[in-house]
Amino acid sequence: MVHGVDTRPPDRLVRDAAGARTVDDLAALLRALRRRHARREGQRVLSYRVLATRAGWSHTAVAEYLTGKTLPPTDRFDVLVGLLGASPVERGVLASARDRVDEQRRVTVPMDPAVGPVEPVVRAVPRQLPPALGHFSGRRTELAQLARLAPATDPARQSTPAGTVRIVAVSGTAGVGKTTLVVQWAHQVADRFPDGQLYLNLRGFDPDGSVTEPATALRLLLDALGVPPAQVPDDPDAQTALYRTTLAGRRLLIVLDNARDSGHVRMLLPSSPQCLVVVTSRHQLTGLVAAHGAQPLTLDLLHPSDAAELLRRRVGQRRCAAEPTAVDEIVARCAGLPLALAVVAARAVIAPRMPLAALATELRVARHRLDALAPDDPQLGVRAVFSWSYQALSPSAAQLFRLLGIHPGPTVSAPAAASLAGLPVARVRPLLAELVRANLLNAYPGGRHGLHDLLRVYAAERARELETGSALDAALRRLVDHYVRSAYQADQTLQPNPAPTVPGPARPGVVAELPTDSQAALTWFAAEHTVLEAVFDAAVAAGLRSEALHLTQVTYTYLDRRGHWSALTVMQRSALQLARQVGDVAAAAVAHRNIARAYTRTSRYAEAEGHLGAALKLEQGRGDLARQGLTHLNLSLLRERQERHREALAHGRTAYEFYAAAGDRRGEGKALNVVGWQHARLGEYAETLTWCGRALQLLRELGDGPGQASTWHSLGYAYQHLGDPHEAAVCYQEALELFRRLGDRHLEALVLSSLGEVGHDTGDLAAAEACWGAAVRILDSLRHPDAEPVRAQLNGLTGRG
Repeated sequence: MVHGVDTRPPDRLVRDAAGARTVDDLAALLRALRRRHARREGQRVLSYRVLATRAGWSHTAVAEYLTGKTLPPTDRFDVLVGLLGASPVERGVLASARDRVDEQRRVTVPMDPAVGPVEPVVRAVPRQLPPALGHFSGRRTELAQLARLAPATDPARQSTPAGTVRIVAVSGTAGVGKTTLVVQWAHQVADRFPDGQLYLNLRGFDPDGSVTEPATALRLLLDALGVPPAQVPDDPDAQTALYRTTLAGRRLLIVLDNARDSGHVRMLLPSSPQCLVVVTSRHQLTGLVAAHGAQPLTLDLLHPSDAAELLRRRVGQRRCAAEPTAVDEIVARCAGLPLALAVVAARAVIAPRMPLAALATELRVARHRLDALAPDDPQLGVRAVFSWSYQALSPSAAQLFRLLGIHPGPTVSAPAAASLAGLPVARVRPLLAELVRANLLNAYPGGRHGLHDLLRVYAAERARELETGSALDAALRRLVDHYVRSAYQADQTLQPNPAPTVPGPARPGVVAELPTDSQAALTWFAAEHTVLEAVFDAAVAAGLRSEALHLTQVTYTYLDRRGHWSALTVMQRSALQLARQVGDVAAAAVAHRNIARAYTRTSRYAEAEGHLGAALKLEQGRGDLARQGLTHLNLSLLRERQERHREALAHGRTAYEFYAAAGDRRGEGKALNVVGWQHARLGEYAETLTWCGRALQLLRELGDGPGQASTWHSLGYAYQHLGDPHEAAVCYQEALELFRRLGDRHLEALVLSSLGEVGHDTGDLAAAEACWGAAVRILDSLRHPDAEPVRAQLNGLTGRG
């Protein structure tokens, strides 16, 4: 001890745990514990099988944990170190090491004091399985068959021919429990797939035709795997190739639920035998069996004993034992269909004082009144069960349930549901909770809800039967209005000037969501942008063409800023077609310009020029000065990318003149910056400071964050080339902070590239390497050609060229 400090060397295990950074490091610690435990106990080291028996796991799982093939889940890791004799202090240190390794393998974030944290390198480990059912029963034969199809061994050691993907095709009638079975089993074997579990509902049998098409499914799967949206190509074959490349060598479980047919999933099959794919469908997937060697598993109705056990587990053993005759009748009326039994059980749980005999009587009456539950047609029986479960709802919840049947998207937020029903959010939340309790609505994280596809059928049927055509039309109009206004508010938060005015006053009962800052707006768009695509289609079908066009305009900034350029192009092409159909010249010009921006971003310059020329011609015909100014700014950007800077400067000056004539001060500020920037690109740096100084003052007055960010970058570039690296770095830092706050990853990367040049010029090579490396990672994730010149600078610095 020196001055009260313990100078004894720390325990080696604790010291090594503090330095653990990889799964192999962690496995070495577990092996060291195992050897120490044997020495202390004076016995041979515990075998994998002994450890597995004591822990209740498979010996294969234990072997993978101790050899570093798999990172143990947190709960299993705690059990394992306890079995190996770790002390309480060691357990805490080892738990911290395990969490650090888990974080390290997912995200590595470089840090440099000059630029702060830079873009993380992410290898996503998806955990998308829905929750397993706590009271699952029966299906022992099917679970055993699944176990044989996916034996408890390392998938990499399977005797599967190279390039052959392993597939299980689970089929059966609607409501027979395909998803429940597969999810239950998937949770049991999840630890055998250390690279994650993907789950996707393909909605192959949705009543309104809202099928998740293969191209959309590919984008969702790539997103879950950590592939940035901008990296996804337009061509479906190229998307499939990227998906399979991303999965190469990885061990994932992929559950593709509710497939329409074999063709629905062919593009979604990986080529790696380390992956296991489970497909569920109401149809026999003979194409997968014949062409891809899928193992078929047909799910039949529950045996009466299993059906009775399911009911007892959900309702309670004592209650069912008191009324065995009623249980037998309920089981018979439900015809062994798990979904029907689940709804009956939910009704019984919600009404604990109701005799089961009363439920059996209701079901018996419903059988005569609404297509009996019959073994030869269980789907009709589901309708019968839904009918009296629905009738037990309060009138307000029943109406909300009906209206949810016409919502076009896969999930809905509480404010959107409120707008659909024309009610305040405070009144709708209890109604949503009532529907969830009745098993008529699914609750998802983030306060979102969705209908099972059969429930969507039933809800839509009830809506058509009980709501007037005018009431349904009004509900759909309120819903579209909700998304138009919410998207408008989010877009204005991201970029105040380009969005058009919201068309007309809000309809009565519409509750718009109002993101208050850019991060909230980005979060809202991330949750809703797939719903917005469905709402766009519904608006077009309902004749709400101006609202549909407005949606394409107010989603542009989000899609552009986050690099969703492929999706942006698809939506803007639809907008252009719609604008031409309705003769909306202004909307057609906007669509041309937005398509051109996406093409400019992705270096498709000839196509971009054609669309900008078309936009300018339309705007000249309308005499729209401000919009002509905006198109000239886009032309300036295009000419700059083509290295035609004198022409780019001319377009910038023309844009300024148009904005000034229109009295558009925000546009003037942006044009001033563009003119200054083009002077810099021509080596006229003193001119840059003059023009950009004026731009920054004006844009600050207007509170225009994106404009200020671009102007700070222009000023930094000028100071850098005037030989003032300190002032350049200050300006670049201002731009970097703003672009990060705005979520514009492309421009963030360009500023990082400029900061790297400043570091290189001043001899701070570590800062240069950090900045250029971060820029390359962002641009690579966006699949952007700007990555190549930055990569060349980085390689020259590190000697990797």
